[in-house]
Amino acid sequence: MNLQQLEYIVAVDRYRHFVTAAEKSYITQATLSMMIKKLEEELAIQIFDRRKQPVEPTPAGTEIIERAHRILFEVRSMEDYAREINHGMTGTLSIGIIPTLAPYLLPKLIPPFLKELPDVQLQIHELRTADMIQQLAKGELDLGIAATPLAQEALVEYPLFYEPFYAYLGKNAKSDPKKYFDQKLLLDKQLWLLEDGHCMRTQVLDICSRRNKRSHIPMIQYESGSIETLIQLVDEQGGLTIVPALAVERLSKTQKTHLREFAPPTPVREVSLVSNKHFARKGLLKAVQQIIQRKIELPQEKRQQVLPIV
Repeated sequence: MNLQQLEYIVAVDRYRHFVTAAEKSYITQATLSMMIKKLEEELAIQIFDRRKQPVEPTPAGTEIIERAHRILFEVRSMEDYAREINHGMTGTLSIGIIPTLAPYLLPKLIPPFLKELPDVQLQIHELRTADMIQQLAKGELDLGIAATPLAQEALVEYPLFYEPFYAYLGKNAKSDPKKYFDQKLLLDKQLWLLEDGHCMRTQVLDICSRRNKRSHIPMIQYESGSIETLIQLVDEQGGLTIVPALAVERLSKTQKTHLREFAPPTPVREVSLVSNKHFARKGLLKAVQQIIQRKIELPQEKRQQVLPIV
């Protein structure tokens, strides 16, 4: 058994096709198949069911592939640790970020990243939380920026900031001068939500837990990950939506008059930098953490409630 064989079974599992896995591994399909067959013979376990298209791992093969991921991650972590000790902060850094943070956070972060980490090649991926967790656990992603807590044993969370939520009201907002949002409005107003799969959708539903289930006002689920689209729908169609504080910066002066705070305790989402617990480049992680915290300034509420995401 060797590391190359483990790389090959991981590639086949990723692409579910021997020819594609061979192309991505820069070898011939015959060589890849032969190396995997030798590993199966050595272990006396059939790793892939070749009768299925696309190819699938067998139940025992699934466990072997998971172990291969862990072994390869540990090897890369050792190499990364040695590289940072010998050469400082260099190489490639892959960062995942959830869609409800990406458009507001990245424009603030990319310039200081480029300036302060000139020898690091950044690869940024917009991912939903479930996909980010999976890739971080497998070592396919170095760091993630996400709403937390995730409560994943394989991951470590480094809180960055707490972002308040606001209610965004429709056309009749000016007729309601109250500072705080009246949650009774949830009983008779159209509530626009993100599609299922976004952690912020779950947090919004937590805010709106007092909504009367017998209300005859429909709660339309809009199939989009765009907070801006929800704001436009409220502007045009009325109703309300919930927006995070970073999105407020992009609103026009008129649109900001449609915002209402929530009465204390203020609902907030905890945003953290997340890594695999075996991530070795601690100096680089610390540098990224400091850049983000330095660039993000949000109001710190005395009374706040961190919303769950699951």
